[in-house]
Amino acid sequence: MNISNAFARLGFSGIVAAVIISLAAFSTAVSAETVKVVLSGDMEVPPVKTTASGSGTITINPDMSVSGTIATTGMNGTMAHIHQGAVGKNGPVIIPLQKNGEYGWTPPPGAKLTAEQYQAFKAGDLYVNVHSAAHPGGEIRAQLMP
Repeated sequence: MNISNAFARLGFSGIVAAVIISLAAFSTAVSAETVKVVLSGDMEVPPVKTTASGSGTITINPDMSVSGTIATTGMNGTMAHIHQGAVGKNGPVIIPLQKNGEYGWTPPPGAKLTAEQYQAFKAGDLYVNVHSAAHPGGEIRAQLMP
């Protein structure tokens, strides 16, 4: 039995069934994607020997706006960013993060990915890292894997 027949047996017309199916598909397609991250020196390129670590979440919303929080321990971060780059490669900064408290970082209000950057996110080619005075190129990093 196909879906149309199942809806017909329940008393729904073909049009109502199509609307229900479309709404279900639309609600799935527009949900935000939240990625949990664990940052470490091992993920940096080249790898960094450090006791520092970090964790948090980055959310990419249907309109490609970016939100989230990253918290670090064992380091005094000087700056943090979301970069475009595959695992094992460094790439350009696409969103600078703002310091939030002594050990926290957040995307600034209004931060948004471009369509190209969103495709890179879907391919796993974005990462977040936190820099320090001891490691100005980045001390800890995590790949954003949807």
